[in-house]
Amino acid sequence: MVPLLRRDFVNLSLRNSLHFCKSRVPFSTSLDRKPTINPAVYDFLFHSHNFSPEAAAEAASVINRIKSRKNSDSLFTFLEKNDFSSSHLERIVKYNPSFLSADLEKSVKPKIKIFQELGLSNNDIADLLAGNASILYRSTDKSLIPALSLLRGLLGSDASVGKLLMKSGRFLINDLDKCMVPNIEFLKSRGVPMEQIIAGMHSFPRFLLQKPENVRRSAERAEEFGAQAGSRLYIHAVRVIASMSDEVWERKLQAFRGLGFSDADIVSGFSKYPPAFAASVKKMEAVKSVVVSLGKYDMASVVAYPLCFCCSIENRFRPRMQVLAALEDKMLIKKRPSLATLCSVPDLYFYERFVRPYLDEVGHLFVAKGVR
Repeated sequence: MVPLLRRDFVNLSLRNSLHFCKSRVPFSTSLDRKPTINPAVYDFLFHSHNFSPEAAAEAASVINRIKSRKNSDSLFTFLEKNDFSSSHLERIVKYNPSFLSADLEKSVKPKIKIFQELGLSNNDIADLLAGNASILYRSTDKSLIPALSLLRGLLGSDASVGKLLMKSGRFLINDLDKCMVPNIEFLKSRGVPMEQIIAGMHSFPRFLLQKPENVRRSAERAEEFGAQAGSRLYIHAVRVIASMSDEVWERKLQAFRGLGFSDADIVSGFSKYPPAFAASVKKMEAVKSVVVSLGKYDMASVVAYPLCFCCSIENRFRPRMQVLAALEDKMLIKKRPSLATLCSVPDLYFYERFVRPYLDEVGHLFVAKGVR
């Protein structure tokens, strides 16, 4: 009786999963395409390893058979014992369903061991590999070990390498000798100190993994817009332009012009603070609306201090401007601070200068963590 109930349950699950697969096919072809779900694969993933019905059905519609159920079961059981959740495994199998046939002893265990020796926790390793599943298909000896050795030489410790990989596993996917190394050498040749380059690896990992020709082209354009080689902001100028296609960059320039920036203002603003040019057009327009529409600051102030486009509207502009407006209404201040001061000073300074002396009047308008 139990086997019969289990068979009925499997059939019901398969029917539901087949319905799910059909729903993902475009309407015009849904009647023509009926994905065939391999019951053995579905049973293995759904019943034995707790995949969702949808994920199990998707994989079972691609995989014709499991070469060795014993091998696949050993593989998944090993990973589960090392804190890989069903969600982690679903993402890995979705990337490449053939992972069910991966060699546990020769391919998977050596990689897990390398990351454990690097100091990563099992959960960190699971997150890293689920988010960058192609690492599992890289050669341990010819790819992963040389890449880790190179990163260790740059960063100085296993802990730093592990921290970097948790921000971007792409350092183990890209050929570092063809992208990162040439990019680092180029930036050094333009006067960027190594400590700033390393900081950029952590803050903007994708930047150094771009094609070297793209980084060089971006550097040329950054210099056309006033970036000075060897300056503190040079790497940020190159990085901002490298993050956009030519079309997006042109749209960004048009957006600045639409806000009232002249071409000279754009060059000046970019040279002063290039990260401001990474702000979305929507964010730029919102900042202008909040800052300028109230009539307390004009566009000249914005042009002179483009960093304002990087400030949070809800966490910085609105509470501070509400405090200043209340103080003006009560005639407790004669003059507002400059836009640069409004944007740049820490919460503690703003609190001590404009809130603490007038707690009864404006204390309820300003709440900032760690300053009250």
